[in-house]
Amino acid sequence: MTPPRNSNAARDIANVLHPYTDAKAHLQNGPLVITRGKGVRIYDEQGKEYIEALAGLWCASLGFDNERLVQAATNQMRKLPFYHSFTAKSHEPMIDLAEMLIERAPAPMSKVFFGNSGSEANDSALKMVWYMNNALGRPKKKKVFARLKAYHGITLAAASLTGLPANHKLFDAPIAGGRFCHVGTPHHYHEAKPGETEEAFATRLAEELEARIIEEGGAEECAAFWAEPVMGAGGVIVPPKTYFEKIQAVLKKYDMLFVVDEVICGFGRTGNYWGAQTFNIQPDILVCAKALSSSYLPISAVMVNETVFQGIAEGSSAVGTWGHGFTYSGHPVAAAVAIETLRIYDETNIVAHAAEVGAHMQAEMRRRFADHPLVGEVRGVGLIAGIELTSDKAARKPIDPAKKAGARLCKLGEENGVILRAMMNDSMGFSPPLIITKDEVNEMLDRVGKSLDALAVDLRRESIAAV
Repeated sequence: MTPPRNSNAARDIANVLHPYTDAKAHLQNGPLVITRGKGVRIYDEQGKEYIEALAGLWCASLGFDNERLVQAATNQMRKLPFYHSFTAKSHEPMIDLAEMLIERAPAPMSKVFFGNSGSEANDSALKMVWYMNNALGRPKKKKVFARLKAYHGITLAAASLTGLPANHKLFDAPIAGGRFCHVGTPHHYHEAKPGETEEAFATRLAEELEARIIEEGGAEECAAFWAEPVMGAGGVIVPPKTYFEKIQAVLKKYDMLFVVDEVICGFGRTGNYWGAQTFNIQPDILVCAKALSSSYLPISAVMVNETVFQGIAEGSSAVGTWGHGFTYSGHPVAAAVAIETLRIYDETNIVAHAAEVGAHMQAEMRRRFADHPLVGEVRGVGLIAGIELTSDKAARKPIDPAKKAGARLCKLGEENGVILRAMMNDSMGFSPPLIITKDEVNEMLDRVGKSLDALAVDLRRESIAAV
């Protein structure tokens, strides 16, 4: 249906280029226009209510109407609406936030650098790694490793770290030069050999990583390894048992930094403050964003340990400056909102709440959907989960991509009042606001179940019609 000429939808079609959208199809289909939010729910311009099963983009941790965050922004806007952090300028909100992050870090950290998004933060971390090695007289030590299906952002360098085809095709990514190396996805459901245990699978992946490091020049040329504790946009992939312990042993052997991307997993999502704590990871560099401010304002952070900082310090002394930064690095209003967000997490014990409600969500999803004819795997930890659709449960076979099953399930979800997101292999992501209650989880899954059943009926009808 063509939207009315002067409607929000028509004006959107005429003027907006949307991220992660089929631009040509959008000219016909138009947007879903959201006008307000309350708690875990959002409302469109017709007043229809939806439960946001992904907290927007894994990020609105405190829901969509937290008055304390609004007030924190308002107060800071009146006091100091903007100042920069270039050439040793500073302000109290940035100083306070950096201190709070270092106090809460899962491993000893030395300094915090601020950006505006997870992509910028990962880009910055990459530049830090290269800068440090140049400063320390190791110009060949530049190759970085990430995993297939990983997501680390969409700026050009971050997209090169990302291991998803849609982020590479037509963009000339990864950047040429052979510095970006992608290794296996730690997804036992699809990648393990018949009869291979999680532990044996993890051992094989670590051995494959070591072989690739040797192939790429060993310690002399290989600089760092990037990983999300739980892979998000790649399909909510939880690592197999012992995976990170074995990966870290390889990195230590070849003097490689471990950059942990906590953009999705940080601040309670996995049932601990950091995903690194859930999986016993000791990061050298930690990247965070999203729930840092509950996404009420854009802000991200890169925490570095003393070794990395000393390399940056040496380089900046030789050059005369560390020539990196953003106009809005440590923006005082965004920093003030992030400070209030962290205070709310502490005061409400949000991590314990997420662990308790997350355990309920994981159990309920498996109880309701593990045996559903369209579901191949239910996976997750804490308040992050995935449901992968299948056409053959025994063979673990994806549904024919031409069926667009994931996109159709999202549309059915909208009809039933739940916002979903489809990812690779028609995997549906779940990452509701951390404030969600058990009753709201049940309501969300009721709506998902109704949508799944409707999709199963439609696909069965199409199959019969095709015969």
